[in-house]
Amino acid sequence: MSITEPGTRTSESSVPRTSTAPIFVVGCQRSGTTMLRLILDSHSRISCGPETRFLEDMERIVGSDWKRLSQYGFSQEEWLRRIADFFGGIQSDYAAGRGKQRWADKSPRYAMKLDFIVRLFPDAQIVHVIRDGRDVAVSHRKRFGYWSCVKSSVKWPRYIAEARAGGAALPVHQYHELRYEALVTDQEATLRGLMDFLGEEWEPGMLDFESHAHDVPARYHVQATSRRAGEGTEAAVYSSRVGTYRKELDPFMRLLFQLTARRTLRELGYQ
Repeated sequence: MSITEPGTRTSESSVPRTSTAPIFVVGCQRSGTTMLRLILDSHSRISCGPETRFLEDMERIVGSDWKRLSQYGFSQEEWLRRIADFFGGIQSDYAAGRGKQRWADKSPRYAMKLDFIVRLFPDAQIVHVIRDGRDVAVSHRKRFGYWSCVKSSVKWPRYIAEARAGGAALPVHQYHELRYEALVTDQEATLRGLMDFLGEEWEPGMLDFESHAHDVPARYHVQATSRRAGEGTEAAVYSSRVGTYRKELDPFMRLLFQLTARRTLRELGYQ
């Protein structure tokens, strides 16, 4: 294993080029997970549909609700198998219906449940998208309001810590950290590295992901168009939002982030 930047592990992928292992894209909300979802969904072999959140609720079966549900007499392994069969079956059928051979799921909240995800799908590959938490806070404010921005100062380091702890327990070929900043400034090189991790062939068409058909709500296109207009660009991927906190994060939020997330920012190399 080698380190190319803080928190990033690289190695030759041991995943075969014909892999059907499920892919889970996780990360704190407003970190670029939706953009990566659409990029992956543009690959000829990979289907990455709408966010599910389904498995977050299912975790309670073998967690907080287990004492009660164990009375049915089925083992945890049997519950897990049936959940995986159902969820994996839906995803596989959805992928096949779109002419794809492999499915991916983008659900940011699964960052907090990686141990459960891997219990369900032992061969799953996890892609953890990481973005500077201060830029995440700015995005929260723009999308959800100021109180959401305030809460992100606690949520962001918690998501990072949980996902990295879960990733540290996995083999290197099952956990990959992808920086938002690298994705928007050097898209092709970053995606080539991701494809190598996933054991998939690089496809240039992924760079033009907005020309592909995706199952997204109508509001996505409205919001995406509005964001591009605000940035003065027509490009689907742009780097102008990197470091936006320097101009758009107020003094109170800057101080709050220093109090709640200073260690995480330092560990990730965000100065």
